[in-house]
Amino acid sequence: MKIAVLTDSSAYLSKEQQEKYHIDVVPIPLIWDGKTYYDLVDISYEEFYEKISTSQTLPTTSQPSLGQIMEFVDRYVEEGYTDVIILPLSSGISSSYNNLVNYAAEEDRIKIHPFDCRTTCAGLADCAILAARLVNAGASVDLIMKDLEDLRKTIGVRFLVDNLGHLKRTGRLSNAASFIGTLLHITPILAMDVQKTGHISAIAKERQYKRAYKHVQNDFRELTENKDYPIQATIFDADNPDRGDEWLKDYQAAFPKDKFDRSIIGPVVGVHCGKNTIAIIWCRDIDSYFDQDGQPLPDVESAEVGEKF
Repeated sequence: MKIAVLTDSSAYLSKEQQEKYHIDVVPIPLIWDGKTYYDLVDISYEEFYEKISTSQTLPTTSQPSLGQIMEFVDRYVEEGYTDVIILPLSSGISSSYNNLVNYAAEEDRIKIHPFDCRTTCAGLADCAILAARLVNAGASVDLIMKDLEDLRKTIGVRFLVDNLGHLKRTGRLSNAASFIGTLLHITPILAMDVQKTGHISAIAKERQYKRAYKHVQNDFRELTENKDYPIQATIFDADNPDRGDEWLKDYQAAFPKDKFDRSIIGPVVGVHCGKNTIAIIWCRDIDSYFDQDGQPLPDVESAEVGEKF
C-alpha cells in the first residue's frame, strides 16, 4: 500500500510543512476582472491584500477543476500509489467535496478517499498534517480515516471580521438575512459548524472589539477545559500580523498548557472574509495520536467540543 495526501491551497500550509510531511497542494483559482489567479501561485498574500484595498472591483473564487485534480492522480498512478486521501475546503462553503465523491466513484486506477474536514485554513492544515504523519508512520487507510473523523470532532472555530459585507456578497454566511452585523461599533462573532454542516454562521455580536475578543476567548476556555486530551490551536489573520501576534501572546499567557501557533488567511479565503479578519482554530493535539516512538495509537476516541448552533 502506497498512500498520497492531497489538499488545497486554502489550508495555507507553508512550503516547509508541505515538504516535511509530503503533502501535495492544488491551488484554488480566484477570478478578478476577467483574469484567473491561482492562490499563492499567481498572486501572493501581500499582493492580494494590497490589491483588494485599492481595487474598484472585487474578486470571486472557484473550485479546483477536475483537470487539476486529475493531473495529481495521473502522477500518483504513474508512481505506483494505491490510494490517495484528498482533503478539500469545507463542503459547507464549497462544492469541491461532493465533486470529489463523484469522481472517486468513477476512478478505478487508484482508490480515492475524500474527507470533508468541514473547515478551512489552519483546521484543514491540521487534518492534512495528521493524515500525512499517519501515512509516514505506516498507518492503514482505515486508521487514517478513523483518526481524521476523531480529530474533526475536536475542532472549534471562532473569528472576527470588520463587517459582514464580504461574506454576504459571496453567499458564505448561512444566516446573513437574520443577522445585522454592519451596524456602527458592532463586531460580529462567527463560527464554522464543523460538527454538522461546515457552514459559517454569525453566533453573537458585541459592541466593542475588546468585548468580542473576550467573548471568543471565553468560548475557547469553555469548549476546551476539562478535556481528556491535550489541545493545540492556531491563530491566523488576514494581513493584520500585529493583531494576530497580540492574540498569540495573550492566549499563551492565559492557557499555558495548550500549544499555540500562527498562520495566515490567504487570498482565496480572504475574498470571503476581508482584510483584518482574525481567527482561532483549535483541536486535539496531533502529537497525541502517536506513542513516544512516533507510532500511531490503535484506539483514539475524543469527546466532541460541544458546539451549539
